[in-house]
Amino acid sequence: MTASTLEMALSYEHAKIRELAEPAHHPNAAHPEYRHQTDWFYAIAAQHLAAAEDVLLPHVQRLPDGAELVTRYIGNAKELERSLRFLKGRQYGDSRFVHLHHTELWQHIDRLLGEHEQMEATYSRQICEQLDSPDVNTLTEDLLEAEEVAPTRAHPSSPHTGMAGRLSHRMWRMADNAWDSAEGRVVPTKYHAHPKRDSALSHYLYGTPMNEEEPQ
Repeated sequence: MTASTLEMALSYEHAKIRELAEPAHHPNAAHPEYRHQTDWFYAIAAQHLAAAEDVLLPHVQRLPDGAELVTRYIGNAKELERSLRFLKGRQYGDSRFVHLHHTELWQHIDRLLGEHEQMEATYSRQICEQLDSPDVNTLTEDLLEAEEVAPTRAHPSSPHTGMAGRLSHRMWRMADNAWDSAEGRVVPTKYHAHPKRDSALSHYLYGTPMNEEEPQ
């Protein structure tokens, strides 16, 4: 059975987040000249989580046992966001987090990422079983577009779902942009343009011809 555009997009996102996480695993990642690697991972992971909460979870809510599935997802997301905050705090020398062991913290993050990926793979498959292909494509586009305007930092104590969650994400995006600028924090603003506009996935979504000179 051919994977849907939503499943393809999520697989792509999961792989890219893992790719960004790889250099951030290195013990030297906390050094000033390497901090941007963790910043990239942290920003993209935070954006993905917020966008999924805004776009995917309303559809998950409509699945059988949807309320339980959403609760499970939010529990994982909050714990992952807390861990991302710990990672950033440790990297920048926050006294509250410098005692955390680098390897143990990453083991925890990797476990949570694995659970997150498994849930999204399962939920997206169930969602696609209930929607027609055009609606799945629209949902995929909405998700990728939401990631581009999502907060670049984790906010585990803020609302995550419903109207309150969406408003919180919009407000935090503005605040995060201000802090990113003030701190000179490196955030890959063009990262999310790639899967939507330049990759093989984009051609599958829009039915546009492949150009051999375009990056794959």
